[in-house]
Amino acid sequence: METSDVMERLHQAETGEAAKLLRDILRANVREALYGLVEEEISGLCGPSHHPKENTPYYRSGSAESEVYLDGTRTAAKRPRVRRKSAEDSSIEVHLKTWQTAQSPDAWEEAMMRAILCGVSTRDQKRLHESELKGMSKSSVSRLWQRKAADLVGELMGRDLSKEPILALMLDGIHLADNLYALIAVGIYADGHKEVLGFRVGSSENIEVSRDLVSDLVHRGLQTAKGLKLLAVLDGSDPLRRAVLEFFPDAEIQRCLVHKERNIKRYLSKQHWMRLGQLFADLRRAEGPDAAIEALENIQAFLSNKNKAARDSLEEAGEELLAFFRLEVPATLNQTFLSTNIIENAIKNLRRHIGRVCRWRHESDHPERWIASGLKLAERGFRKVRGYRDLDHLVKALQRKESKEVAA
Repeated sequence: METSDVMERLHQAETGEAAKLLRDILRANVREALYGLVEEEISGLCGPSHHPKENTPYYRSGSAESEVYLDGTRTAAKRPRVRRKSAEDSSIEVHLKTWQTAQSPDAWEEAMMRAILCGVSTRDQKRLHESELKGMSKSSVSRLWQRKAADLVGELMGRDLSKEPILALMLDGIHLADNLYALIAVGIYADGHKEVLGFRVGSSENIEVSRDLVSDLVHRGLQTAKGLKLLAVLDGSDPLRRAVLEFFPDAEIQRCLVHKERNIKRYLSKQHWMRLGQLFADLRRAEGPDAAIEALENIQAFLSNKNKAARDSLEEAGEELLAFFRLEVPATLNQTFLSTNIIENAIKNLRRHIGRVCRWRHESDHPERWIASGLKLAERGFRKVRGYRDLDHLVKALQRKESKEVAA
């Protein structure tokens, strides 16, 4: 995010929101970042120091002794001052939001945590300004990381999911290391917003881990709106499918087309990959069940003389490749609900975050801390899903038969 954009949002935000925004951008050099943002705020009001704005009531007014939290304790610092002319030919002091936020006792710790999450290793503290790390040893920074990351695990895994009914559930996983696998759940709501619902770390994507994750989501209140079935988009794992149907027996299961295309490619020579990709693209663009059936038949015909294992892989998915099309909703929703790309994109950000981990400590909550912190960072970039304006059609399509009859 550009600093000017941050300042615009700071001016529009309440004090608490402004504090959060500021903490997000205090990264490698806390003091310089603070003064840089203060100068941006002042320039926005008064103009650059060498070229003040005309026709503005704001003007620079020197500086004053003050204090901010920079190293876990209050630290003396010069506070730039701005005043505003009033109608009575007098002036009043302007309180700068950036400076007020830096006086929060939590700001420094949050800034340090943010820096660590964004790639500042506890073994590479010199990337932070030495004056900001006075009194902070490597072990102290590590303990800060552990405490804050543990808080993130608790926050993510303890979310109350009963406040709003879910429309669709997506489940996918990431391989971390030998015998270490993270299964991630993302929910999509009727207004189009999405959030990470939770995750589980296990040795593989087995039925125990899958059931444990879905069971926890239900225990925390995950449910659909009254009279609606759940739409579940899965990566093709049979344990995941069984776990979802155990708790949502009438769920509509849509198999991720991207995963299925990848699986089939493993059985084909590379010379056939481009054509297979084109055929799957036709399937993803299909409008309605008839067009989807035709596109799927074209894939079947293409594979008919290529490789038996590839044909078996396609047939294994069965009707779950067409489940979403049979709901007969606008094709504007295809890109969102025909794959688990929403989780895949989060996983890409997660991989950048966990790429710094050299050795996973299975015996502790070390994997959970890294997964939770990475998912929280990824979630900050979440936007409403593509085609969200047409989600009312999906809501109607997911109504149970008896509910439709009552409505009629």
